Amino acid sequence: MRGNTATSLHERPPVGAVGEPLPHESAELHVTGHALYTDDLGVRLQNVLHAWPLQAPHAHARVTRLNVAPALTVPGVVRVLTADDVPGLNDAGVKHDEPLFPTEVMYHGHAVCWVLAESSEAARLGALAIEVEYEPLPALLTIGEAIAAESFQGAQSTLRRGDVTLGFEQAAHIFEGEFEIGGQEHFYLETNAALAHVDEYGQVFVQSSTQHPTETQEIVAHVLGRASNEVTVQCLRMGGGFGGKEMQPHGYAAIAALGSVLTGRPVRLRLNRTQDLTLTGKRHPFHARWKVGFDEGGRLLALQATLTSDGGWSLDLSEPVMARALCHIDNAYYIPHVEVHGRIGKTNKTSQTAFRGFGGPQGMAVIEDLLGRCAPLLGLEAHELRRRNFYQPGEATPYGQPVRHAERLEDVWSTLLRTSDFEARQEEVRAFNAAHPHLKRGLAITPVKFGISFNFTSYNQAGALVHVYKDGSVLINHGGTEMGQGLHSKMLQVAATALGVPLSCVRLAPTRTDKVPNTSATAASSGADLNGGAIKDACEQIKLRLADVAAGSLGALAATKVGALGVHPEDVRFENGRVFPVGHPELGMDFRQVVHDAYHLRTQLWAAGYYRTPGLHWDRNAMQGEPFKYFAYGASVSEVEVDGFTGAYRLRRVDILHDVGDSLSPLIDLGQVEGGFVQGAGWLTLEELRWDTGNGPHRGRLATQAASTYKLPSFSEMPEVFNVALLERAAESGVVYGSKAVGEPPLMLAFSVREALRQAAAAFGQGGHETYLPSPATPEAVFWTLDAARQTAARPEVAAD
Repeated sequence: MRGNTATSLHERPPVGAVGEPLPHESAELHVTGHALYTDDLGVRLQNVLHAWPLQAPHAHARVTRLNVAPALTVPGVVRVLTADDVPGLNDAGVKHDEPLFPTEVMYHGHAVCWVLAESSEAARLGALAIEVEYEPLPALLTIGEAIAAESFQGAQSTLRRGDVTLGFEQAAHIFEGEFEIGGQEHFYLETNAALAHVDEYGQVFVQSSTQHPTETQEIVAHVLGRASNEVTVQCLRMGGGFGGKEMQPHGYAAIAALGSVLTGRPVRLRLNRTQDLTLTGKRHPFHARWKVGFDEGGRLLALQATLTSDGGWSLDLSEPVMARALCHIDNAYYIPHVEVHGRIGKTNKTSQTAFRGFGGPQGMAVIEDLLGRCAPLLGLEAHELRRRNFYQPGEATPYGQPVRHAERLEDVWSTLLRTSDFEARQEEVRAFNAAHPHLKRGLAITPVKFGISFNFTSYNQAGALVHVYKDGSVLINHGGTEMGQGLHSKMLQVAATALGVPLSCVRLAPTRTDKVPNTSATAASSGADLNGGAIKDACEQIKLRLADVAAGSLGALAATKVGALGVHPEDVRFENGRVFPVGHPELGMDFRQVVHDAYHLRTQLWAAGYYRTPGLHWDRNAMQGEPFKYFAYGASVSEVEVDGFTGAYRLRRVDILHDVGDSLSPLIDLGQVEGGFVQGAGWLTLEELRWDTGNGPHRGRLATQAASTYKLPSFSEMPEVFNVALLERAAESGVVYGSKAVGEPPLMLAFSVREALRQAAAAFGQGGHETYLPSPATPEAVFWTLDAARQTAARPEVAAD
């Protein structure tokens, strides 16, 4: 390894762009409206056709008759795509259980066929003209119905450690309960979109709003019956993804590509908001049944549970989502004896899919809810019960992975208790509640321990392509996609730092499959880790070659100026666009001059970089191994105030301390922590998906199909005081420039909001009782919870227990 021209992955040079609090690279384009998205690109093509789905009005039905001829009489309609038009495989999924054109409708709104027309309006009218008949079939719509019917799909997994029977025998306190966790709509600002055209060679080019361009490419290719090298997928940027564009965009890209191949014209597919809500998957709802044992000191001894997710009509990513839920049911707590079963319900709803946290939040919600309910029964304050059960150094998870840096949990926790004035505010809350019979406040602190890497080990790899041009400018391309999270910004900073050039010298090209092949999804919070490692690898290959060239020129210069006897390539330094011998910056050359010299010496000035996460192994059948590179830690304190007449509440103050390692881009990471927290609070307290579960003609219809009926967090739900800090001196070895992932872990910080609501609701009654709080904890749910607390206090026989 040569000096600092080739460094360890986490080693950070003294000078560089990483660590600078820079704005998002497209921030100015976003706020001025100049940022282009997939749907903006259609105006650049002529004779574009527009695609529109015919959606079925049944939750489950067999298509008995489909006559598309009337649609072709509608002015502007050019073609109707059906299963008969598919030259390859009529399937849009990776499990081969998602027909692109179904003969059996599996959920209300399922697209039966697609109309192509000169305008969206013509396509819509064409869809209305199609004659279709259905034979309705019985439908399952809830987890409860799926469990009762034993309607399951995919593998059933079990996480085990120790002997729960022995654990319960040793326990001084045993409690049992159930918990149901609602789903969540991604509600990205940009709905699903694809634009396809075919060039003169028959190559299919698809612009897609996708988090996984390679998988989109593969699905398009197999629908068309072609090889992957005949299909190129590009993702310029997404207006949000949150996991909802990891699997779901593939079918829409395939429709656009198929239409373009068959008509010879560009095809644009862009779902409107209602279509996106009724066609695409959500966060998996979960049901949990649990039994837990504690010793006399309130320490966890045994946990036995069964988790059942609502996977919807097809498998999608439900298996790895359940695996991550099982791997995170412990959250930050050591449990000696564990037996947790996971199973995936099959229902007649949209196919539920990846969502920020990917099952981790649902698993963690179970243990956090459990601890919040058991704490008063154990005679402990909830925050103390949590602290007593933290992982200690040397302990391992139920699946066998050592918890590295477990001491950070205590560091984060104690620091945040101090900086948030937790103890003093507890007294203030008690005094306020004693003085206000109809208003109560709650204060809670909760921790986060979240594993980083894909559970599917093969996905933990990435590639990059870096070009240095003769004028010294740099172009980078990597396999990650930008959805507003700042990945491209961080990758520009990594490249500039690795090459030792100013950020202004580096430009980034759009993500596309003909530049970097076989990429993994931008998901699992791993985008910066994987792609940053690949970019750094490519840059260091180039820098090693440049160091050889520079050593000759700098050696001659050093000999004349300071009498040195040459310069070894290991002693060449690259900083701020200058190249110089170590210890002699005054003898430096301009980076552009070195590149110029290198070109004329026939030196390769581009490189393909590659990175794969080391040290991972995972047996998904045994649910044992080390699936994660490291754990991200954090904690949050939330204070709420609840109205006893309505259950309405406000979030008075939030304090967060979060571990992002040595941040690549602090301003972006702060934004990610804030945004993740608010999205988590939305899932836990506001956002409620409602399907018609009655037996009428609209059974299975999604009732919350717009922003008017689906409640999203807005400025009015933001904390009145919002203090966010990043953990200092937290560099992580073995990760690019010592950073840590930031995409998903902050979402789980929002558990403190829900636990604060539980505390406030409980304050309307007497202490020492379990307080059950539904999820999401909407104002209605909070009202019924606090009303139950009041009723408990009003019953002498209960109050005396």
